[in-house]
Amino acid sequence: MVKRYHIILKTSKEAAKQRAPCVIFIDEIDSVGAKRTNSVLHPYANQTINQLLSEMDGFHQNAGVIVLGATNRRDDLDQALLRPGRFDVEVVVSTPDFTGRKEILSLYLSRILHDEIDLDVLARGTSGFTGADLENMINQAALRAAIDEAETVTMKHLETARDKVLMGPERKARLPDEEANLITAYHEGGHAIVAYFTKESHPLHKVTIMPRGPSLGHTAYIPEKERYHVTKAQLLAMMDTMMGGRAAEELIFGADKITSGASSDLKQATSIATHMVKDWGMSERVGLRTIETSKGILGSEPLGPNTVEIVDAEIKRILNESYERAKLILKRHTKEHKALAEALLKYETLDAEDIKAIMNKTQ
Repeated sequence: MVKRYHIILKTSKEAAKQRAPCVIFIDEIDSVGAKRTNSVLHPYANQTINQLLSEMDGFHQNAGVIVLGATNRRDDLDQALLRPGRFDVEVVVSTPDFTGRKEILSLYLSRILHDEIDLDVLARGTSGFTGADLENMINQAALRAAIDEAETVTMKHLETARDKVLMGPERKARLPDEEANLITAYHEGGHAIVAYFTKESHPLHKVTIMPRGPSLGHTAYIPEKERYHVTKAQLLAMMDTMMGGRAAEELIFGADKITSGASSDLKQATSIATHMVKDWGMSERVGLRTIETSKGILGSEPLGPNTVEIVDAEIKRILNESYERAKLILKRHTKEHKALAEALLKYETLDAEDIKAIMNKTQ
């Protein structure tokens, strides 16, 4: 297989020179241009990259041939590939912003029959989606509409498809275990209450106790606008909202009855707190510095045990303070929390207007 690739590459090089000006495009270049190894277990592992480097040296600036490579794993490429005269120009293709998502959605929607769609809401609710994700979402919505025997794709189909892309397929019905449903209702209600009464939190979009993928419920948010910078207050609000589920379980069912349902929330909150302390200089005790955790060093000096202890203590403090803020909000709004949980048990899914109506009715 390796020899066959060498022959194809060499043939492509000669063919490219004969057809200049032209472009040679190598997709997933990390599969053939990965870092070279000295392992005796793979004696032929370097043959492909060596041949690639050798062939690329045959192209000159005036040859009229441009070689392009695409990869999602830039750090895996051999450094020799990135030297001047080879792949010396890098173009980073990031995920589309709000305007880009609107244009991509408009393109794919033009290929299907659909009702009037609010592209602004749809684009705001798909932050972080790639072009492929958006195409998949449109396809899933079209399939859902066909299954429902609908004549056109509606906003409801698109929102269902977005949730499927984000969290996996929805299960047919709620769990038969009433106790599990009750815990899930108060857990998701806790997220929603903390988000609703936290100033810097993303606006609520909907909350559901319908199982989807590995999750037994979900609370969704839609940002009001694209965020290019995230403030400390916004990060703390995100953490408080994540802590709302576990805090609700403790307050309603007791400390001995907390469940494993907060695993994903705690993982995300811990990640934010860790970045705040180690990467973003948002801890007064640690100070304005970054800490390289992958190699266990700060710059070229090893971290002392006292520094490691301070960093760990700061991460723990930020998480604990966030948890206490979430508990305080839930204690202040017990009536609203109970009403929201009861509505979830009855209706399974509540949108932003439903949540607002419940809040206004109970206040």
